[in-house]
Amino acid sequence: MASTHVNPTRMELTKQKKKLATAVRGHKLLKDKRDELMRQFLELVRVNKALREKVERGIGAANQNFVMARAAMEDEYLAAALMTPKQEVTLDAGARNVMSVEVPQFSYRTRTSDPGDIYSYGFAFTSSELDGAVKSLADVLPDLLQLAECEKACQLMAAEIEKTRRRVNALEHVMIPETQENIRYITMKLDENERSTQIRLMKVKDMMLEQAHHYKERQAAD
Repeated sequence: MASTHVNPTRMELTKQKKKLATAVRGHKLLKDKRDELMRQFLELVRVNKALREKVERGIGAANQNFVMARAAMEDEYLAAALMTPKQEVTLDAGARNVMSVEVPQFSYRTRTSDPGDIYSYGFAFTSSELDGAVKSLADVLPDLLQLAECEKACQLMAAEIEKTRRRVNALEHVMIPETQENIRYITMKLDENERSTQIRLMKVKDMMLEQAHHYKERQAAD
């Protein structure tokens, strides 16, 4: 139903038609954005699933190696070996734009490039299982950061998809129908006013013709 506060004027009709054209164009753009977001979101979900499985396998292997190392070494030797890390890792956090969504982008760098610096102990009093556990954790770090990046991107994109979906629905089911109804209402009122004006003009014309006829009759009688 048309809004009661809409003025049935030609200026308002032009305004409503422009509003409808803008709403239709915005609706199409938002639908395209929603569809593209959904496509990229589904791709991220597949990547996220593969990364999570890979990270869980890596962490599981590292835990097994730590259990074996703890069984092969005294607790004090194991604690002393891991007490003072030799390598240092710096995490850099950035962002990239995906369909107007700022998703995180992580990278890391180590203090030295020597791969042997991940071991903070000598090899004389430690077991090979501990070496394998440390190496497993070092290997899983890049995938772990990528997994964190991917999962956060999925959360942000899911929120953006929901927000875009609400906007599409608001345009499709509220604004566009209301504007179309306003246009129909104004058009109907303008047509009614035009018909009323024509009827009044015809009545005025008939009255003028009738008066002119009576005037001629009086002139003829005189």
